Amino acid sequence: MSAEEVPPTTRLNESSEITIPVRNLLALVVATGVAVMGYFNITERLNFLEHNSELISIQVDANSEFRTLWPRGELGSLPDDAEQNLRLTYLENMIDEIQDQISSLNQRTRLE
Repeated sequence: MSAEEVPPTTRLNESSEITIPVRNLLALVVATGVAVMGYFNITERLNFLEHNSELISIQVDANSEFRTLWPRGELGSLPDDAEQNLRLTYLENMIDEIQDQISSLNQRTRLE
């Protein structure tokens, strides 16, 4: 069959028409919409999981650093430790004052 032998109803050009039942057209549109929505949902889920993976990796690195630095005392101290240190410093100062008072009393008693 040559191009001249093709019946005019099977030739495709600008004015060619396609007939399709509305039911099939709607099914194609819905299927395309579902496919597009599925693609974007999968893409969004992958991005979410990658982001969570990055956050977990950051937390694991920070935990590893904390685990090694905390026992050495390089990371800081607990608030309770800071309060305890303040109280110990206060008690040391009080003991120094009391010792000064005792030594001054001892000197007075020696002089008398």
